[in-house]
Amino acid sequence: MTTTEACRGLRRIVPVDDAPDDAPDDATIDIIAIHGLGTESPRTWEFKKRNGDGVVNWLSDGDMLPAALPKARIYTYDWNANYFANAPVQTLLGHADTLLGLIAEGRGSQTRPIIFVASCFGGLILAEAIIRAAQEGSAYKHILLSTVGIVFLATPFQGSDAAKQARWQVLVKGIMGEQASDKLIQDLEQKHDFVHQRVQKFAEIANAKAVQLPLSCFFETRKTEMLRRILSPGWAKRLSGSVTRKILVTESSACLHGFPRQGLDATHSGMNKFQGPECPNFKLVKDTVRKLAGDASVVLKLRKNSTVKGHWIVPFGRNKEFVGHLLKKVLPSRDEDDCQRTAIEGLGGVGKTQIALETAYRIRDVQPECSVFWVPAVDATAFENAYRAIGQQLKVPGIDEEKADVKALIKSALGRESMGNWLLIIDNADDEMLLFGDTALAEYLPFSRKGSILFTTRNHKLGLRLVESGNHIIAVEEMSRDEALKLLGKNLKSSQMSDTKSNNALLEILTNLPLAIRQASAYMAKEQISTARYLKLCKSSDEDMVKLLSSHFNDRHRYKNIQNAIATTWLISFQQISDHDALAADYLRFLCFLAGKDIPHSLLPPAGTLETVEAIGTLKAYAFISQQNELESYDIHRLVQISMLSWLDGKGERQEWTVKVLERLNDIFPWPKHENREEWIRYLPHTQHALQLRKRTDDEEATASLLSKVGESFRKLGKYKEAEQIHRQALQLREKVLGKEHPHTLTSMDNLACVLDSQGKYEEAEQMHRQALQLREKVLGKEHPHTLSSMNNLARVLDSQGKYEEAEQMHRQALQLQEKVLGKEHPDTLTSMNNLASVLDSQGKYEEAEQMHRQALQLREKVLGKEHPSTLASMNNLALVLGSQGKYEGAEQMHRQALQLSQKVLGKEHPGTLTSMNNLANVLGSQGKYEGAEQMHRQALQLSQKVLGKEHPRTLASMNNLALVLGSQGKYEGAEQMHRQALQLREKVLGKEHPSTLASMNNLASVLGSQGKYEEAEQMHRQALQLREKVLGKEHPSTLASMNNLASVLDSQGKYEGAEQMHRQALQLSQKVLGKEHPSTLTSMNNLANVLDSQGKYEGAEQMHRQALQLSQKVLGKEHPRTLTSMNNLASILGSQGKYEDAEQMHQQALQLREKVLGKEHPDTLASMNNLALVLDSQGKYEGAEQMHRQVLQLREKVLGKEHPSTLASMNNLALVLDSQGKYEGAEQMHRQALQLSQKVLGKEHPRTLASMNNLALVLDSQGKYEGAEQMHRQALQLREKVLGKEHPDTLTSMNNLASVLDSQGKYEEAEQMHRQALQLRQKVSEIR
Repeated sequence: MTTTEACRGLRRIVPVDDAPDDAPDDATIDIIAIHGLGTESPRTWEFKKRNGDGVVNWLSDGDMLPAALPKARIYTYDWNANYFANAPVQTLLGHADTLLGLIAEGRGSQTRPIIFVASCFGGLILAEAIIRAAQEGSAYKHILLSTVGIVFLATPFQGSDAAKQARWQVLVKGIMGEQASDKLIQDLEQKHDFVHQRVQKFAEIANAKAVQLPLSCFFETRKTEMLRRILSPGWAKRLSGSVTRKILVTESSACLHGFPRQGLDATHSGMNKFQGPECPNFKLVKDTVRKLAGDASVVLKLRKNSTVKGHWIVPFGRNKEFVGHLLKKVLPSRDEDDCQRTAIEGLGGVGKTQIALETAYRIRDVQPECSVFWVPAVDATAFENAYRAIGQQLKVPGIDEEKADVKALIKSALGRESMGNWLLIIDNADDEMLLFGDTALAEYLPFSRKGSILFTTRNHKLGLRLVESGNHIIAVEEMSRDEALKLLGKNLKSSQMSDTKSNNALLEILTNLPLAIRQASAYMAKEQISTARYLKLCKSSDEDMVKLLSSHFNDRHRYKNIQNAIATTWLISFQQISDHDALAADYLRFLCFLAGKDIPHSLLPPAGTLETVEAIGTLKAYAFISQQNELESYDIHRLVQISMLSWLDGKGERQEWTVKVLERLNDIFPWPKHENREEWIRYLPHTQHALQLRKRTDDEEATASLLSKVGESFRKLGKYKEAEQIHRQALQLREKVLGKEHPHTLTSMDNLACVLDSQGKYEEAEQMHRQALQLREKVLGKEHPHTLSSMNNLARVLDSQGKYEEAEQMHRQALQLQEKVLGKEHPDTLTSMNNLASVLDSQGKYEEAEQMHRQALQLREKVLGKEHPSTLASMNNLALVLGSQGKYEGAEQMHRQALQLSQKVLGKEHPGTLTSMNNLANVLGSQGKYEGAEQMHRQALQLSQKVLGKEHPRTLASMNNLALVLGSQGKYEGAEQMHRQALQLREKVLGKEHPSTLASMNNLASVLGSQGKYEEAEQMHRQALQLREKVLGKEHPSTLASMNNLASVLDSQGKYEGAEQMHRQALQLSQKVLGKEHPSTLTSMNNLANVLDSQGKYEGAEQMHRQALQLSQKVLGKEHPRTLTSMNNLASILGSQGKYEDAEQMHQQALQLREKVLGKEHPDTLASMNNLALVLDSQGKYEGAEQMHRQVLQLREKVLGKEHPSTLASMNNLALVLDSQGKYEGAEQMHRQALQLSQKVLGKEHPRTLASMNNLALVLDSQGKYEGAEQMHRQALQLREKVLGKEHPDTLTSMNNLASVLDSQGKYEEAEQMHRQALQLRQKVSEIR
């Protein structure tokens, strides 16, 4: 045992002699001093003199406290103030029992008065000791009754004044410094409310008439230097400042309300040590202790005279397992001028009776002279019987006479001042008629200024009427989770609560209601089941839940003749509401069918304003509903809903109210549009809930109509799967109720087909649209507007499948009929015109599409106005077809106009506005204005996430577009990351086979290819192709696009034969499906020509490029961007054949046209300039080539940025032409710069990076730097073998270059061997092809 451990406990320090503590002496009082955190006695009480001249201990030095109180015995109580490993707060307060035990043992039979001096946290230990000594039956009650005073020295009753999350951290660290216990701090923060309750309890006991304990609180007035607690003195001095100085325990924390307080001129650590007898601080403390000692006899006398016990009539024993809220004060002495009235209100089962019961016992503990009477107000008989029992105990004359007016006698008896203090508890004061009706029990409530009445009630209105002021009503708050867990485990074994997740989930269902928890706990204890099993029973069905809520259990703390089940408890309230407020009862019936949270007031059936206010007030008064702050919406208790539905079942009213609720919802739920989005979004969860609760209804047409609205709501939200499910229910119900050919049934069929189309289920959508069209033609006629709508919808799904000819034919037919039936200017006719123009655009019939969009726009401006949303849609569509033709400036101008009008008319966050923003961003990208495009796409994405949600299909489309523009800028990593995110979300939201999901897969594969990740790109393109063949069919345009993309990535890998074969297949199918002159067909032709070029099949490539150019000039026009691309490709193949003059002439022509059409700084224009420079280089026109390459490089740096892949390509090309002119140093410098940037931007293994490495090695070779050239060629070869494969053409080029540099160094054998290997591999690859 260490010295410190040996000194712990209660130790007498004055007088210091060998006499035992119980030996006779002349001492008249005991003083016990208790130290605080992180210290021990005697150090904590000692003042260190300067220059090491010793210490002053004010408790033991003869000229200090012993001189002031010469007949006092002085003790110190030492406790372990540094160990807080487990349950620190409980450990801290647990020292109270040790203190009490040691005092009792040390004092023996002595009855001397006691004065305590408690420093810092020692005061919390002492307060807990007083509480425990005051408990009923405590063996230490004599210690409490012997205590005549307490001096608190900076005890932190409320922690520090720091922010809530640090109120104890600052204090403990300020006291203990680096030795501070994090566990103690954390536990104090978590148990702050518990500590506060214990302090309040102590204050109540000290104030109690039976105790009347004198206290004096001292607080510090000087700030503590915080850094000194955690740093060395030198560092603390250097860093000190006002911000590091703080009063640790402020006056508000150190002092208890209503008790004397004094400040000491000291820091926190100086509150318990004084430098000598003349120290002002010591004098203040000494005088206080001396006064307490002088008043000891008076305190003991008053205490003895006040120990008369009052009367006690409480029908229940104390609930020792009680957890939860405690009422603050209902003591009669709280208001000396009135008979105090207080009401505890809350939902049935929330624990009001238990709170009242604990209040009764607490008052008995702290004020035993106060009488406590308990009266149940469940009915008139119980009330009168309780009054009679009171009269019998008080021995009221005449109380037992047969005709005695018992209630009047008790009212009179308790009204006499001679009765003394009393508390009357009226439990279950819920029935207004009982209290204020014919029986008028409220008239018999007594009045006495020495009395206090406490009511428990479920009814706020009644509670207010009883206490007459909202300030006297205490609403019972929900139990904390810790309290609820403790209550749940009261009767259970640990094995029954081993599943923490189930424990919390069960309490969530029971909403921490004490009665429901006790009922559940009793059931589990009886049936010996776990919380997990009980939770499963609760979730199995509402019927099972009701049975569990209705199961009776024994509770000796509740009335024996009243059912204890929570559901039964509420049924009493339901009946009371039904009897007294019919509209409130109807509202309660209505609300039990809705979702429990945020129920809009507007959903309630209409009634008079005053009646509605009163009905809502009634439901709020019974705590069945709560109103959200400042919102016209309500929450209803989930368990109340379940119980209410059971009540309706029992009364045979559920079917009737199901119909009423669904009819009301159908009446008020609008057809979903963006303009009323806020309204239907709020109604949607409640409508869903009501529909789920329906078993059958007498008005199934209203149900079907409501289902249609819900289905459309889900479609608007992009939740297509849910929309399909709901629309199927609506269709089935209408077929059953109205028949398969009823117009409403056909509307449901059309709605379902549209949502199938949205999911990419084109075949089923087409089939259903055809069926709807046929039935509408039969039922309504071929020219009915609904029939024409079906025709239009069918045409749209044909368009989605790439069946353009049939779609065009059907749109033309619909347009002709609508012009005939509705007129040429009818909005529906103009919609058909717009749809026809769109399918013409899909076919590449741009001129006719443009003409028709212009016509639709003009007519919509005339008929609907320039700012109508449909007019803006036409403007947008016209801009799109202009973009398809490469008329980018006109397209941009029109998109900007559409966006501005859309923002003005629809608002900046309308989905239509976001679509305009997206389209404008796309046309900016088409012009190479990538920064503006990216900025606009980011803005559109953020707004879409805000307005539509992060997983809405339109949001995912915005994400996809942003990823595309990132890829266009060479920001491949960001593009890949975003494409992956879009793909994952589309798979989740739309499904793995949705066309949009497959588009994301295709885009991700493309950006992988751009990074040289060819194997992964090929694998993904193959997967996309297979899925598109399965979902869309082998001949769908999107399938052909996948085929083309796969062929391109094969080409990039040098798999030319497979690429050529696939390009030929794609071309043949495109010619068959889209036609020989469709723009996509021309793209396939161009791609095939490119792969022929890669194989050296120049004649075939030239022939195909010429054919593609001629067709493009015919179909798209001579100046269309795609036509100019064909011209550029043809020029390149001419250059590959050495036809440099023709190539130069054609590149010049392409450059001039691109400058005219696209502008001098468009990326495509710069590509033409680059290609022209290359062909000049090929002709030996080095100066012109160099000049043009420099110009391209400068423009690309300006337009695309210095790190864009195209900029790096220009840098590389310029270096090559410098090399060709023998400007080796400049060439080498530029190649190195290009290589470094390529490694940074594209990665060290990207094919373009390896090309840069190869070019740098070549220029080193040209300068005779053979070793460096050889080393770099070897590195390039190894990486190309790894990335591209040993037989890739680029790999063979590296092999050949390495062999050449070996030859230059005279390493002839190795060079020959490598040349032979390269030749063999080229022959092998050629033979395979």
